[in-house]
Amino acid sequence: MSYICLILSGAALLINGLGLLGRIPARDSGVFNIVIGILQLLLAVLLATAAGGNTELLLGAAGIVLFGLTYLYVGLNAVLNLESAGVGWFCALVALLAVFYSVANIARDPFLSVLWLSWAALWSLFFLVLAGGKSSLSAFTGWAAILAGQITTTAPALLGLSGAWPAGSVLAGITAVVVAGLFTVALVISKSGGSRNPAATEPAALAEPVSA
Repeated sequence: MSYICLILSGAALLINGLGLLGRIPARDSGVFNIVIGILQLLLAVLLATAAGGNTELLLGAAGIVLFGLTYLYVGLNAVLNLESAGVGWFCALVALLAVFYSVANIARDPFLSVLWLSWAALWSLFFLVLAGGKSSLSAFTGWAAILAGQITTTAPALLGLSGAWPAGSVLAGITAVVVAGLFTVALVISKSGGSRNPAATEPAALAEPVSA
């Protein structure tokens, strides 16, 4: 079930990244985010209900909630035309909790630890754009959501569903290098003007600017 949520997150990050680059209207992106957010929250409830008190499963369900609330908040933010500060500060909270999840998984699952650290970096960018007023980072954040977002959500989900979830510190280290490289590529593309509308930074929904 967590793999399904990762696929949903990959779709949301793609749409939000395109939105930040000005390629998708904010309301269109907002409706999609609401659907993804509700689906993830429902899956998290089902996972928590079936956990039977298993703290590891409950921790995973709580992580899914962080993603689901991000997308739901982003979607409502766009559809209702709210200010961006609230969702931005929520992204800051998610980033901090993602660091906790990364540390908590270092020994048990180093690959997952790297994924959480990359999400901490991505949600930090969302915070800077939406609450920090760093509109100059919108294009970078959009490309990072598209590139690093897919390699840390969709790709791991497909590996997990096929029974090939990466294990061991070596693969985790390689993943960290790849993710760092994709963030760098995103920065280079953004600096070269790789967006339709670099000035489109209205934080209405991590969309027509550009999240969890």
